[in-house]
Amino acid sequence: MPGYLIRRLGQALLVVAGVIVLTFAVMRLVPGDPAVAYAGPKATAAELADARRRFGLDDPLPVQLWNYVRDLLGGDWGTSLHTRRPVRDDLFQAFPASLELVGAALVVALAAGIPLGIAAARYKGRLPDLSVRLSSMLAVSVPVFWLALALQTVFASGLGWFPVAGEYDASLDRTSPLHLYTNVTAVDALITGNWPILTSTLSHLVLPALVIAAYPAGVVAQMTRAALIEESSREHARLERALGFGETAVLTRFSLRPALNPVLALIALVFAYSIVNGFLVEAVFNWPGLGRYAADSIRSLDTPAIAGVTLLVAVLYVVANLAVDLLQGVVDPRVRAR
Repeated sequence: MPGYLIRRLGQALLVVAGVIVLTFAVMRLVPGDPAVAYAGPKATAAELADARRRFGLDDPLPVQLWNYVRDLLGGDWGTSLHTRRPVRDDLFQAFPASLELVGAALVVALAAGIPLGIAAARYKGRLPDLSVRLSSMLAVSVPVFWLALALQTVFASGLGWFPVAGEYDASLDRTSPLHLYTNVTAVDALITGNWPILTSTLSHLVLPALVIAAYPAGVVAQMTRAALIEESSREHARLERALGFGETAVLTRFSLRPALNPVLALIALVFAYSIVNGFLVEAVFNWPGLGRYAADSIRSLDTPAIAGVTLLVAVLYVVANLAVDLLQGVVDPRVRAR
């Protein structure tokens, strides 16, 4: 396990280093002058020169790259040209809302996808299997913005079961102000006993979480089904059937654990995809997360903020992938030997 851990950490560091260099290159290739975006279109030549000196735009590219890496390692992710605040502070404020939304969506996706995959494998070729395969194909194929608008129209505007948009009812800021500790609204409301905001947040969370959960739930269901069918055809499964175990026991007691390895590997990809896919959902539901911050940054050509969002999502993917690799190594010793 230590050797496996060292290999995976080394690979993760190489990927992060590559992402940092790529992010720096993209910042320099994006059309527009960051100095003009910061100082304004009516800035004087002296003000533009001062902005270029402040952001180090007059230095040679190798020096700029060195300064960029040094600042990142020191915790300085640059200054937003739009908000005029440190990008790190903006991300710290916006990311918890996205994490809350994506985390809830992944819980829903796993809670629905794995049992559906088990049911499909158990009744392979029969009606439950066909129903799961069809529904998972629809969940994977449907455009996320269309699904968001459809759920919003039916369950919010039509039936009135859930709120249309927002993270929670803004009027509660006056009647039940929330004390922030983690910046994740549901968690802070729970640990402080702020039940009005917790209830409001959970009701606002349902529709956008279901939209984001649709794609990963479909993929997890299909992957679980395929992995279980393959695992249940191995020698150990035939032996278990010969010993008198039923098909459900063979699938859930003996085949599920090794079959979850590819599903675990998929979670890292799905997590990063859901963060990015959530940008559209946040826009439709006016959710105050990374999506809205990224959209504002793109509209204002805020290259430091765009680079910060890109780097954060990339690092999250690497960390999630590393965590899944380590979890696979714990669950299945065969993985560590690869």
